[in-house]
Amino acid sequence: MGQRKLCRQYYLEYNQYLRRVRFAALLVCVAMCWYMISRRKRKRNITYAPIINRDVERLRRLNRLYHGTEAHCISELRMRKAVFHRLCGELRSRALLEETFHVTIEEQVAMFIHAVGQNWSNRAIAFEFMRSTETVSRYFNLVLDALCILARDLICIKSVETHSKITASPGRFHPYFEGCIGALDGTHIPACVPIHMQHRFRGRKSIPTQNVLAAVDFDLRFIYVLAGWEGSAHDSYVLQDALSRPNGLKIPEGKYFLADAGYAARPGILPPYRGARYHLNEFRGSREPENARELFNLRHSSLRTTIERAFGTLKNRFKIFARQPFFPLKTQVKNVMACCALHNWILLDGPDEYVYDDVAWYAALPRSTRNRTDIHQENVAWSNKRDEIANKMWEDKLGQLV
Repeated sequence: MGQRKLCRQYYLEYNQYLRRVRFAALLVCVAMCWYMISRRKRKRNITYAPIINRDVERLRRLNRLYHGTEAHCISELRMRKAVFHRLCGELRSRALLEETFHVTIEEQVAMFIHAVGQNWSNRAIAFEFMRSTETVSRYFNLVLDALCILARDLICIKSVETHSKITASPGRFHPYFEGCIGALDGTHIPACVPIHMQHRFRGRKSIPTQNVLAAVDFDLRFIYVLAGWEGSAHDSYVLQDALSRPNGLKIPEGKYFLADAGYAARPGILPPYRGARYHLNEFRGSREPENARELFNLRHSSLRTTIERAFGTLKNRFKIFARQPFFPLKTQVKNVMACCALHNWILLDGPDEYVYDDVAWYAALPRSTRNRTDIHQENVAWSNKRDEIANKMWEDKLGQLV
């Protein structure tokens, strides 16, 4: 009997404890509900449009974007409509991109091109395409990786035959430059790097840059690109790295590239003579070449402007290279490769308004009215001025010691 009374007492105490726990939990739930209701009253109500209406508006904008006029497509997507749809078809057929229930491949590529072609931020693209910034960022990286894979087939040497630009100019380029398959040079592209790395990426520019080595053929197609080097790195070191890599720049036997005076003469690399007039604007308004070296430099420069035209077209088409991007450095390197691949893909359909031809390029060069004698006299004058300053400093120092 005593044990039964003890068990009954324990049972009553346990039930009383459960009631207290349930009551406390009820009080907590009531307090949380009261807090959420009061907070919702303080928050401004936003009325969202039905999702179906938003999708209809987005579809209307997209159709106007890549099914509208040719000029509008070139301005917004940096390429013709047929080129854009062929690109999307190539990415679809090779399974480099996949469509989702809500986002087509065309929209994915269009968002990416707005980022690199127009240099729009993720927020601006999200507002224009009625997407979230997370969606824009996710598909930007997917398209970026897909184009980097496509670049393996687009950025390569297609032919080692002497180009028609050389063979069509007998006496000027042919047979002197027979065996030349293109030109190479480096260019500096603005880069965004952490503070502790900026001293390495700050070279001849006032902002951090990455030194990009590229080789192009005479159709302005990129056949090799090496990005990611610091802006302070010399062009010769970047070239040495490109030649020493297992999958780097491979120059066919007996062929060569034209390079500027920053590179040394070596097998496969043909630079101009140093100490002689070279740039085209140095021959304007002045006498004809006075010796064999100047004549070689003049014709060498006329051919090597191909690489300058290619860089100009690339930077004119893709505005992301106009200022420092807000991407990790690894993504910035990928951007260079992806944009060069897009450049080659667009040129498969022929030049467009972003491509500088020879006539327009030469006309845009700054005209020089000075002859060689004037330039020499200016150099001598500044040398004398430098000597005067140095002598004055030395005299003042000796005067202080006396």
